[in-house]
Amino acid sequence: MITMIGVRHVVRISEQVSFIVKHTWPDAVLVELDEKRYASLTDRTSQDVPGSPSKRPRGLMRNVSDHQNKASEKNDASDADEMLVAINTGKAVGAEIICIDKDAEQVMKEVEENMSFSERTRFSLSLRTDKLSGKKRSSRKQYAADEGSYMQNMRKKYPTLVEKLVEERNAFMAEKIIAASEKYKNIVVVVGDVHVKGICEMLEGLEIDTIRLAEMMDPESMSKIRSRIWDRRAEASE
Repeated sequence: MITMIGVRHVVRISEQVSFIVKHTWPDAVLVELDEKRYASLTDRTSQDVPGSPSKRPRGLMRNVSDHQNKASEKNDASDADEMLVAINTGKAVGAEIICIDKDAEQVMKEVEENMSFSERTRFSLSLRTDKLSGKKRSSRKQYAADEGSYMQNMRKKYPTLVEKLVEERNAFMAEKIIAASEKYKNIVVVVGDVHVKGICEMLEGLEIDTIRLAEMMDPESMSKIRSRIWDRRAEASE
């Protein structure tokens, strides 16, 4: 069984993620991190870890990072807290922790090298517009209402970003999940919600229970998730 959890780095859902990981009793917890980001998260006192928060990104990606940090502060959520919660809870139940993402620095380098001037301009303007008008919240609603159409529109506007930040990483992480499924019977996967659908489409033949961000943010839906997990745990113990 693979329990696929879709999260968002700027939304506080630590309690929900902790509950799911704890009560599914996974053999392994797979997180959307590379080794350097994992080291940075789990050893925040270190100043020498490559890719640590003390080393700020440059250029376009610095603007993205600043945008995310401000959104995190607004929502009272620290960047990647849900990943750290998944890691710590997984360790507490004796699960193996596995990083499944591509090297973030290399991905960002490829984005910078391949993005056209027009795409870069559109994206930079979008960041400024979102900050001034609050458009980001409207975009999240559009994504929740029709994920397929939203991603199709994003692919037209920002082809390099979607290819490098979503599609190529989906394929990379799916391969890691398939490899882990051959070794572990019960797996929890924690990735950005935007990756869930694409990854699941590549996991043909595997049993997957998907838990999306919108469900965890809705109290009634989260209550149903809790019941589903309890029922699954009870069946496993019989």
